[in-house]
Amino acid sequence: MNRLFLFPVAVCLLLFSQCDTLSQMTTTNGTSGGQAPSSGSANSISSSEAASGIKQALSQGLDRSIKSLAVQDGFLGNAAVKILMPPEAQKVESTLRSIGLGSLCDNLIQSLNRAAESAVSEATPVFVSALSQLTIRDATNILLSGQPDAATDFFKRTTTGELTKRFSPIVESALGKHNVAQYWNAVVSRYNQIPLVNEKIETDLNKYVTQKAIDGLFHQVAAEELKIRDNLGGARTTPLLQKVFGYADKQKK
Repeated sequence: MNRLFLFPVAVCLLLFSQCDTLSQMTTTNGTSGGQAPSSGSANSISSSEAASGIKQALSQGLDRSIKSLAVQDGFLGNAAVKILMPPEAQKVESTLRSIGLGSLCDNLIQSLNRAAESAVSEATPVFVSALSQLTIRDATNILLSGQPDAATDFFKRTTTGELTKRFSPIVESALGKHNVAQYWNAVVSRYNQIPLVNEKIETDLNKYVTQKAIDGLFHQVAAEELKIRDNLGGARTTPLLQKVFGYADKQKK
């Protein structure tokens, strides 16, 4: 079954499975419900609602981010995450383009982005696992932190290592599938044929693309998080999101 389809399903199951745990939260005066601090009951939300709202927001943002990147031109067609030549090879690119060999660079850049597009769907099970470890305290801190990318930052801390392990072999395979070595060798070879060039370019393309794929994914996640926090384009699409993030809005005032 498609991993992208499984992601929202898995998160929904996760939310329902934790309802019993969430309902056991209590307030400081001992009553049930775990109300978050507020100036009045009409403006309050429970700890359960806060956690569920954050998880729902995250599941939506992560699902959209993965779907937008794990397609052809998901990286290549998005200027914000497009993978360019490695920094140490940018002089090579500039030189080759100046002598009419830009197509060599274009072929390489396309293949680098295709590799990232192939790998990014592997993020689904990693993010589902991270959501399962999100505590009510984590969720409350994320909701009320005032940091526009607090949820994204949480995922960076908790998933980057696992994402690297999962992405790396997929990227390596995709690099071979899309003839990256061939394009890379062509670029370097033609550059080395230019008189007076004596610089040696050594780049671990697998490591480079893996890291850029992860960076691009988190860029998209942060953008989706901001949409919900600021309700851009009516991004709060459910009553729960409207209530939880509406409460967060009031705490900023």
